Amino acid sequence: MHNRVFVLIVTALLLLWGTYTVFHTEVDIFPDLNAPTVVVMTEAPGYAPEEVEKIVTFPIETALNGATDVRRVRSSSATGFSVVWVEFDWGTDIYRARQIVSEKLNTVAEALPEGVSTPVLGPQSSILGEIMIIGLTSDSISMMNLRSIADRTIRPRLLSLGGVSQVAVIGGDIAEFQIQLSPEKMRYLNVTLDEVTDAVESINNNAAGGILYQYGNEYIIKGDISTNSSDDIGNSVVRSDDSGVILLKDIASLGMGPKLPRLGVASERTKPAVLITVTKQPLIGTGDLTERIEDELSVIRKTLPADLNISTDIFKQNNFIETSITNLQLSLFEGAIFVIIVLFFFLMNLRTTLISLIALPLSIIITVLALHLFGLTINTMSLGGIAIAIGSLVDDAIVDVENVYKRLRENCHLEQSRQLSVIDVVYEASREVRFPILNSSLIIIASFLPLFFLSGIEGRMLIPLGISFIVALAASTIVALTVTPVLCAYLLGRDKKLKSLDKDPYAIRTLKKWYGIALDYSFKHKKGVLGITLALFVAAVVVFITLGRSFLPSFNEGSLTINVSTLPGISLEESDKIGREAERMILETPEVKTVARKTGRAELDEHSLGVNVSEIEAPYKLDNGRSRNEMVRELRKKLSSIPGTNIEIGQPISHRIDAMLSGTEAQIAIKLFGNDLTTLHSLGSKIKDEISGIKGIVDVNIEQQIGRPQLDIRPRRVMMAKYGITNADFIRFINVMLGGESVSQIYDGNLPYDITVKVDDGSRSGMEKIADMMIDSNQGKIPLSYIAEIVSTTGPNTINRENVSRRLVISANVDDRDLRGAVEDIRKKIEDEVVLPEGYHISYGGQFESEAEASRTLAIASIGALIIIFLLLYQEFKSVSQSFIILVNMPLAMIGGAFILKLSSDELNIPAIIGFISLLGITTRNGMLLMSRFNHLKQEGESIMQRIRHGASDRLSPIIMTALTSALALIPLALRGNEPGNEIQSPLAIVILGGLLSSTVLNIFVVPIMYYLIERKKR
Repeated sequence: MHNRVFVLIVTALLLLWGTYTVFHTEVDIFPDLNAPTVVVMTEAPGYAPEEVEKIVTFPIETALNGATDVRRVRSSSATGFSVVWVEFDWGTDIYRARQIVSEKLNTVAEALPEGVSTPVLGPQSSILGEIMIIGLTSDSISMMNLRSIADRTIRPRLLSLGGVSQVAVIGGDIAEFQIQLSPEKMRYLNVTLDEVTDAVESINNNAAGGILYQYGNEYIIKGDISTNSSDDIGNSVVRSDDSGVILLKDIASLGMGPKLPRLGVASERTKPAVLITVTKQPLIGTGDLTERIEDELSVIRKTLPADLNISTDIFKQNNFIETSITNLQLSLFEGAIFVIIVLFFFLMNLRTTLISLIALPLSIIITVLALHLFGLTINTMSLGGIAIAIGSLVDDAIVDVENVYKRLRENCHLEQSRQLSVIDVVYEASREVRFPILNSSLIIIASFLPLFFLSGIEGRMLIPLGISFIVALAASTIVALTVTPVLCAYLLGRDKKLKSLDKDPYAIRTLKKWYGIALDYSFKHKKGVLGITLALFVAAVVVFITLGRSFLPSFNEGSLTINVSTLPGISLEESDKIGREAERMILETPEVKTVARKTGRAELDEHSLGVNVSEIEAPYKLDNGRSRNEMVRELRKKLSSIPGTNIEIGQPISHRIDAMLSGTEAQIAIKLFGNDLTTLHSLGSKIKDEISGIKGIVDVNIEQQIGRPQLDIRPRRVMMAKYGITNADFIRFINVMLGGESVSQIYDGNLPYDITVKVDDGSRSGMEKIADMMIDSNQGKIPLSYIAEIVSTTGPNTINRENVSRRLVISANVDDRDLRGAVEDIRKKIEDEVVLPEGYHISYGGQFESEAEASRTLAIASIGALIIIFLLLYQEFKSVSQSFIILVNMPLAMIGGAFILKLSSDELNIPAIIGFISLLGITTRNGMLLMSRFNHLKQEGESIMQRIRHGASDRLSPIIMTALTSALALIPLALRGNEPGNEIQSPLAIVILGGLLSSTVLNIFVVPIMYYLIERKKR
């Protein structure tokens, strides 16, 4: 009070600094949810999945399992490709994790067979790192040229932007220079495969001739062999002897062609396309990076053909972020409006209302500054914490202003000689409520402490909410103890204003009158009031127990991710047709704006989908009066009519969270472990059939680890020895003639293209033609069938493993029921109907697993928070009985919280549980205000009933005001739970809203009655 000007100057500077920071702070969707994960990818061209598992995946897994801080190793072995996901403990430094993996891989890489590429680490990115999908389409540009533009023009430019981690391209045809050998011409000219491989080895590589010094100059000598002319390459000599010269063009056709096999295709609105997926680095702002990407694309577009169309509306994470932030800002604004209305209605004084409201912007700005200084990001969770706290931010100021307001009025009515100065009155009035304000804030902070014991993804998501709430509340307390008294001294201390403070506002007087009548009535029926309260509490407990359970509320991301999978072994062309049919059906849905599809996978892409799987992005807008659930159900029904397919409908961010939790993009993952793939699939099919009929279970899928057609070329060792063919000769023949081998590169300008040697497509178009292909022997050329058995068989399309054991996942989503209840029904069904052979076992993963773990953690931590709250209350009142009376507010709050949750969603999730825990502290404020006033009046010598009536009447105004401001400010969040950005905060807000209403109404009657009974017993 002696440095009022200094306080106001510091406040003004904080407002200026904070406002600048707010407008220059990057806002993202969620905090960093990424578990420290390192992805190891290895290309093994031509190898079948079981070979990839044996010679690539297993050695890598063995090296990485048991490494420091590794908690789980998952892998997928597909045709020609191995992906290993190494998950580290939460909190492990990602750079240290990558170093550990790199060191382990150094020993493995040397032992891998020839033809298998060196294992590479996937780019460091966040689980929510896929921020944009860009589509390229054209009516006149070929798919090969379209892919070249994407690979050689757009991708490098995007990768050059700071913050971009990876740019994956799928669709179109990858161009390469092909040397297609003709077996007939090689046979006619008696050219061996060894002669061809010798001729094409380094066919287009320049030679270094050292340095020549002459005439005072230094000349670099090089053999300039490199050329981009097919004629020059065709004139390369294969053999030169007495019979003549044989050139490469004599035995092969040369030219540019599409690289085979194609790993994936893409389309946009059913039209063939090239899709570019941009992934950001962790801790990089999505909004700023998206803007820079779009600016770069607008520059690139000017250099591309006019007929090329670039689409950026397929998927853009920033759209969800902007919508979420807008909705949260609207909730903040509307909550602030409610606070203003309540304050003015009760105070009926513009100056007191203004003084109380100053705490609102100041607390928010100090919170943003604090988060910025702590190095924390501003996201929907931290903003949600502020939105939830907005009603409580003025509570401390209200208590202070209301007490100052009352003391000034009392001082004004005293004789002139007994009146104190305004500063002294403000100081004493503020000092009177200083410790109750401080302790009540500490108690509310203590109630949020259980949040900080959460681990895993739920901790990463919800702890920032708790931090922002606590910082905002602490800021409001500091403002109430410093700025508020200063403003009271300046704005309420004038003589003219003192004369207007002669009585309470009309609303307060009316409220106190009716409250006095109701309080007298409740004291006449004490047993009835307590009995009804106890009955309501018991009913609330019953309701609470019967609530459904889930992990997090469903998001409304504005985009669907739809997986359509068919049987393994289907060709890419057939899978493409099915995917196009699914696209057509999706586009018929009025809410869907566009669709884009990936079938198969991109090169070195950790999302290793087989060619039998299509992933479709479908952004939508709910402008036809239907809810998202209604739209999804119609889509599910439509798509289920496509024969031979499994459908899974989710959302981009939800999919990725599920994938991180369980390794599968669904809410429930039933993991079946065992060794034999056939047995695994048989058991998995039985489990799928059994659980498909359970109520609320949808999108039941089984990983398609089943037999797909294979052509097995098995050498006859005796015949190979007879014809003098070594294993190396046999392997080289299969690799080059059938698989194709990259031998060098050709350059078009500065852009390289692979030179691939293989047999022409017509000579390998069927089993019979492959059998008739000629292999070199010591007796001349002989058919391959002489020394090898060629049989049609089947083999797995993909082999998935987890912690060095083969694994099959049966996945499912839940619709129109709670998650935990669905999982319990699944467990019971499997235990009753499925008998597992020896060596096979089941584990369950998914959101429910995180929900159960988080619920246990919160339950244990809440006991600790309750003890801390009791100790703080005891420190304040030095009375066990009075502390317990105040704690009665907690069960009173549970009544409203449980009933409002039953009426709104009938579901208890982690945010709702946190809402109940938060009520532990928030609802004690009212009890503390009453108890502190009762004790003060007791010291002045008033009787029990006098101090109850007097104290309850005195504290009615701040109790009602703080409760209404806290509760009404949450209404926008509670009512807009289905809008993007509000989904997680809404259940928390609903519970606090209901709990505040019930605890406030019951508190002003139950606490006085209990105080009376205990005080009378003491006497």
